[in-house]
Amino acid sequence: MEANHNFLEELRWRGLIHDITPGVEEHFKQGMVRAYIGFDPTAPSMTIGNYVQIMLLTFLQRAGHQPVVLMGGATGRIGDPSGKDKERDLKSFDELDHNMAHQAEQVKHMLDFDPAKPNHAILVNNYDFYKDMNVLDFLRDVGKYLTVNYMMSKESVRRRIEGETGISFTEFSYQLLQGYDFVLLHREHGISVQMGGSDQFGNITAGVELARKIDETKVFAVTTPLLTKSDGSKFGKSESGNIWLDPTLTTPYKFYQFWLNADDRDLPKFLRYFSLKNREEIENIETSQSAQEIKRVFAAELTVRIHGQAAYESVLAVSRLLFDSKADAETLRSLNASTLAEVAEEIPAPKIALSSIQNGLNILDFLSEETGILESRSEAKRAIQANTISVNKQKIADPGVMINPADLLHGQFLMVENGKKNKYLVVVG
Repeated sequence: MEANHNFLEELRWRGLIHDITPGVEEHFKQGMVRAYIGFDPTAPSMTIGNYVQIMLLTFLQRAGHQPVVLMGGATGRIGDPSGKDKERDLKSFDELDHNMAHQAEQVKHMLDFDPAKPNHAILVNNYDFYKDMNVLDFLRDVGKYLTVNYMMSKESVRRRIEGETGISFTEFSYQLLQGYDFVLLHREHGISVQMGGSDQFGNITAGVELARKIDETKVFAVTTPLLTKSDGSKFGKSESGNIWLDPTLTTPYKFYQFWLNADDRDLPKFLRYFSLKNREEIENIETSQSAQEIKRVFAAELTVRIHGQAAYESVLAVSRLLFDSKADAETLRSLNASTLAEVAEEIPAPKIALSSIQNGLNILDFLSEETGILESRSEAKRAIQANTISVNKQKIADPGVMINPADLLHGQFLMVENGKKNKYLVVVG
């Protein structure tokens, strides 16, 4: 693919530019550019917040330029003070290495690393830069080039110094490491642009300054706005925590629902940040479809891209089971065990021992004493007489019915409904 200079234009209409350094527009017009973004391995997985930066690298690659992912194997051991009001708790080296290996695998599914492509993605670990460097070399080769005055002028540092907690020398030195990364990446790989969130601008421009002073070379910076929602809350955070890209931390169903339940006011921003549809397509669906239709299309696009078509099909199956009044016993039995495990994440899922139903358990005892779905045998009996109880989508009309292991779905699950709205997935084990 021949590089074009429309990359920054693409970012601009998508609202993805916060700051750029002088000369970067001309630089992108000169041919294929190598640009990098650093990722912090202190979390067990990439998050939706990280995915903003992955999208930046995706748009870069689609424009014919070369994306470079820098894993912070060294900087993760130090702790970035940017956006933090107090010192980070340092992670163990084993935990950092485990996190980094997992994040690297995630990235390999999100960018094109095919070595046959001239602009194939590159993965670098900055631990390789520093593992053999001693403190004297670092102080002479790096620390000499930035004044304390310059380092203290960075917003992330200044806020901490003026605050109650202060800042350790360890975190104060972080910008030297990130800055020197840029010098070495340019020196060894010809990387000339660093990108990142606007909270990284101070660290990135420290790299621009170090490259100028140490190697007398000109490198460039591009930063994106920090993504917040229309209500002012931080993006990617929910009541239950982060929206992770790892399906074991945020299920594909929860991921899909996150976009489906987005505030309508956030849709234009989300489409521009995360959709691979072009400008004409995005503007067309904004004028021709309802907000709910747009969310469904967008949620599908993103779920398939992050989790794959099979996971998306599973999400739709869970949605049908939970919300479609036409879902019947056949619908339920068509779901595999992993999809039912996702259902158990979304509705109350009482756990009972297999031994309790091994020899048959009366439905009244099952509903009351074993699962707690109803408070008493008498209440369970009234519900059955009122024709509101079903097990595995079959109505229960007889209070003498017995629950047996043969009733289990995949040897593990029983779906119980009390009326139309109260659904439970009993997990037996």
